Amino acid sequence: MSSLDTKTRGRTSRGRLRALDAYLCHRERELLTRQDGPWARAAFVDVGFGEHPWTTLESAEAFRALHPGLPVIGVELDAERARAAGAHADAHTHFRQGGFELPLGADEPARVVRAMNLLRQGPPERVPEVHQTLARYLLPGGLLVEGSADPTGSVLTAHLLRRGPGPVDAPPVREALLFHTDFTQGFAPLLFRDWLPRDLRRRVRPGEPIQAFFSEWVEAWREARARGHDAPPDAFREAALRLATRTEGLEDDPWLWDQGFLLWRPPGGVSV
Repeated sequence: MSSLDTKTRGRTSRGRLRALDAYLCHRERELLTRQDGPWARAAFVDVGFGEHPWTTLESAEAFRALHPGLPVIGVELDAERARAAGAHADAHTHFRQGGFELPLGADEPARVVRAMNLLRQGPPERVPEVHQTLARYLLPGGLLVEGSADPTGSVLTAHLLRRGPGPVDAPPVREALLFHTDFTQGFAPLLFRDWLPRDLRRRVRPGEPIQAFFSEWVEAWREARARGHDAPPDAFREAALRLATRTEGLEDDPWLWDQGFLLWRPPGGVSV
């Protein structure tokens, strides 16, 4: 067991990850619905659902609007929590006890593995090891989502890591970094600093790519405010428009900005 693979408080509230569900339905629809070959058996795996399986059940509902027979597996390190969650199981929804060594059978590949709010503590240098462990359960092209959200889900950041076509034990590609806010706390770029993924949180310092990204975002936000864009959603969108002109890899999907998402896909991947 990894030193990072430890029981969490597990107090995940209802709706905490609904924004992430909406993002995946919008941007990863093909991944969620693919059913050729081994993809017919490929599951969505929610790792560390906590004291109650709300996040797993909410994701199952959202994704099955696109793929009614999608297998969904909730995994929780605490055996009692996993047992209690079994009351919510059905023909396509399962709950199992386990950690980062996922309790999946040889005929149960994953298409998406989500591990949110699990790596807030522990040594950041161990995070790549966890990413590699989780990614090996994915089919090539599958997605690993790892990051943090505040208790209500109003602020969220996540790594988006993709399993490549190479060996099963190859590190996943650090494809993008996703930010989201629902504006209940207003908006300023530095709102996200405390909710960065564990391996990036202490790297917001001079000389680091994530610091350069935040510096450009803050400047774009200040310019937006100076131009009269004071309402948080308006300031967010205007800052994103400005940031896209000066930062490589920023996705300019209007749906993302309108929904409070910023997606940064830097050339060469997210550095650490």
